[in-house]
Amino acid sequence: MERSVLTPASELTRLPYPHFPGESAAYREARRALLAEEIEFRRHMTRLVEQRRSLPPGPVIEKDYRFRDAKGDELGLIDLFGDKDTLVAYFWMYGPQRARPCPMCTNWLGAVNGNGADIEQRVSLKILGRSPVERQLAFAAERGWTNLDFVQTVGDDYAKDLDLINDDGSENPALVVYQRDGDKVRLFWASIMTREMADPGQDPRTAPDIAPLWSILDLTPGGRGTDWYPKLSY
Repeated sequence: MERSVLTPASELTRLPYPHFPGESAAYREARRALLAEEIEFRRHMTRLVEQRRSLPPGPVIEKDYRFRDAKGDELGLIDLFGDKDTLVAYFWMYGPQRARPCPMCTNWLGAVNGNGADIEQRVSLKILGRSPVERQLAFAAERGWTNLDFVQTVGDDYAKDLDLINDDGSENPALVVYQRDGDKVRLFWASIMTREMADPGQDPRTAPDIAPLWSILDLTPGGRGTDWYPKLSY
């Protein structure tokens, strides 16, 4: 998208848009200023997406990572693509050392499950975990997830190479996108914002935030809050 041909956001805010009865002049003017920022943010996100899609070819994945699917079959990374050219792989925090999965991973996967069938029309979507696949599927059944394909990582090479296992044995999540290149697999993109990159007072998160939970709460007066976090049950 050529930025030079775009109408300035400040001009777009002069176009008719919904107003509510009883708005004060101060509210209306502040909302107009916010609308201009929202338009600029939308355009920035569009540029970010275009920049991501323009990345040069990523490195070839040389190591033969192994996985086990719901049928008990052992597969290689390229097998996880199925008939698609792109693989979206989310590593969730449900290793064998955990009695229950990470609440935030669970929250995010619940939202993704609702879109799983649609996502699979375009790409292969796999949820990877260190726990036996049967254990992952049992939790999925408990949550009523029917549109997610869970896969067990065989051994810890995958998790260790992506730096997903901490010194204390705890795990980090990872969202990685791979691209098929003939009979090879290349890295396309991975979320690499570390905890150290988080801004003061904020939880580590990628941009744009992929969690609908936070996107909805960001629309509210109280925002995300500082003394609250999602739970597995309430």
